[in-house]
Amino acid sequence: MSTALDTPGPHTPALPHVLDNPAWASLTGAHARFAERVGRAARYQADVSPFIALADALDPGAWHDLAALAGPGAEVVVPGVATRPPGWELSRGIAGVQLTGEDVTVEAAPQAVVLGPADVPEILDLIALTEPGPFLPRTVELGRYLGIRHDGRLVAMAGERLRPPGWTEISAVCTHPAHRGRGLATRLIRAVAAGIRERGELPFLHTGAANTGAIRLYESMGFILRRRTTFDLVRVPESPG
Repeated sequence: MSTALDTPGPHTPALPHVLDNPAWASLTGAHARFAERVGRAARYQADVSPFIALADALDPGAWHDLAALAGPGAEVVVPGVATRPPGWELSRGIAGVQLTGEDVTVEAAPQAVVLGPADVPEILDLIALTEPGPFLPRTVELGRYLGIRHDGRLVAMAGERLRPPGWTEISAVCTHPAHRGRGLATRLIRAVAAGIRERGELPFLHTGAANTGAIRLYESMGFILRRRTTFDLVRVPESPG
């Protein structure tokens, strides 16, 4: 039976949510096979994803482990970190948003095809043209990626990236400029989300805070803003303390 001693009070700190640090949750869970790790810092293999994660960004020891992992002077992408220790210079920062899709309508897209390693050259061409975010030669191994072709040419795609427990991130949503306005992105997002739901998980996604068109699309589909975040490129000190 619950008592006053084990019932959280009004000043009890909220427990961290797995989506507060999804890269760490992925690298130490479903994506551990892609991880390189030193203590409380981990990163994806260099040809899989540029993301690095800390177990706790408020822990100076985690930053020390990150310096050992990345090496002096290296530039690393650290998502969702509000502050950095002295000496860690910000090279570039991008404001982002995280949205969740617990109530998004899902449905299969019969015209979509599953993309794999053989499609990577075409995928990279489409990514370079549309710039939805980082995509590397082995990113396609992180989850299920779907594409739509027109006259044999890949013109739209979306897929799965981070995999924290109970959730899967929808990523690499892009459409060739000549084929926009046909609802291809919406169809692919719903189809990717359908596969996520079939596994008993929930979809979420990230995008740039300045990408208002994408945010409007996602919200029109039922995605809800959960939090604002950052994607920062920071430089490891030459002589970490």
